[in-house]
Amino acid sequence: MAVVKLFGAWLSPYVYKVIWALKLKGIPYEYIEEDLSNKSPLLLQYNPIHKKVPVLVHDGKPIYESTVILRYIDEIWPQNPLLPANPYDRAVALFWIKFADDKNPIIAKLYRTEGEEQQAVVKEWLEMLEAMEEHALIGGKKFFGGDEINMVDIAFCMVAHWLGVFEDTAGLKVFEPHKFPQVSSWIQNFKSVPIIKDNLPDTDKIVAYLKRRKEMLLTSKSN
Repeated sequence: MAVVKLFGAWLSPYVYKVIWALKLKGIPYEYIEEDLSNKSPLLLQYNPIHKKVPVLVHDGKPIYESTVILRYIDEIWPQNPLLPANPYDRAVALFWIKFADDKNPIIAKLYRTEGEEQQAVVKEWLEMLEAMEEHALIGGKKFFGGDEINMVDIAFCMVAHWLGVFEDTAGLKVFEPHKFPQVSSWIQNFKSVPIIKDNLPDTDKIVAYLKRRKEMLLTSKSN
């Protein structure tokens, strides 16, 4: 039987993307929690380029970058497919996955910026929400692909869970449900899926951690 290991960190949305994919596929795996301030020699060995989590190790072979890992999982274990079989639908799904991947590093800055820089990040968030509302979730779809969760839903996990965390940490409100009813409905549907609901990090714990991190970053900037 294939041995699957996942190196991760408890607060990383990128790690949860892989956890959800493995669980949706029913793939047993060993989870190794990494201390990102003191990375293990094994993590550095498996991911010598970026030295980041997540890293999936399948039969001793490492795969890194969350979207690359998801594509690999979907190809190796074809049950419960995460991408559409139809070539056009698949191309559309891959477009939205790339859209989310391109936005995520920018929008993650919300909690650790201030003033004009923070307003620029808010603008990115609103553009992302508007694109989801007006172009991706049209037709009253339950999920991006219809009635079943797929890789696009997983790609937008920052919106589903981490946006609220970043808002609480930054002390501001970006997402107003009445302005984005389709997105609001999708968030509820996504977080109601048992595998998602049962495998989410504790919000209060992340907020407390990010507030400490923000204080440290702002202190180092002022020195």
